[in-house]
Amino acid sequence: MLEIKNLHVQIEDKRILNGLNLTVNKGEIAAIMGPNGSGKSTLSYVLAGKEDYEVLDGEILLDGENLLEMEPDERAAVGVFLAFQYPLEIPGVASMTFLKATLNAQRKARGEEELSTPDFIKRVNAAAQQLEIPKDMLKRALNVGFSGGEKKRMEILQMALLQPSFCILDETDSGLDIDALRIVSEGVNALRSPDRAFLVITHYQRLLNHIVPDTVHVMHSGRIVKSGGKELALELEASGYAEYRTGEAA
Repeated sequence: MLEIKNLHVQIEDKRILNGLNLTVNKGEIAAIMGPNGSGKSTLSYVLAGKEDYEVLDGEILLDGENLLEMEPDERAAVGVFLAFQYPLEIPGVASMTFLKATLNAQRKARGEEELSTPDFIKRVNAAAQQLEIPKDMLKRALNVGFSGGEKKRMEILQMALLQPSFCILDETDSGLDIDALRIVSEGVNALRSPDRAFLVITHYQRLLNHIVPDTVHVMHSGRIVKSGGKELALELEASGYAEYRTGEAA
């Protein structure tokens, strides 16, 4: 599914990723944990194609295709999805308008027919019900005035509609109370599939109690320094990151 080899990345002449290697297989949930400044969010941005990050060396392959040769919209069309730690507000753009435009743009890029309005509404209503998103929330401007939990549920709703093959969750648990965390986690777990992989970035074990990973990777100074099973997250919860020196925020 995803293979990252010797990835070196900098922004504004500051080196963030330093020879990172990572493999995530189909059907796998891989968790990335690490102290502040280890480069976790930078990795998510580079995978999605965010501007300003300069790739100095290395490659990123998704099902054998080189993501670094694709624009962000092309990466989205081949199945990459990033759920942001801090979802953006877009005043003046209704949530339903945004969702329909996004879904149909990807379908068009894949050579598929656009969804009719009735079919689109059926899909949105079914997914929104599972995520406990009220209909009046869908009528509001995207993320404007939403609570932290509502913004994260909207991200998972987008993921449910787009059905990406590789999902990146960048600290999705940030700002969530226990009820919102449960709802968001249930939405993610419902999308688990043998043909879909997840990269879950988090500081804390609590998210991984709800979204149980197959593998856990510890990141420090821009590289993976330790890998293991789900028990590794429990070890980190108990001992913290004391053995890993905290760097500057990435």
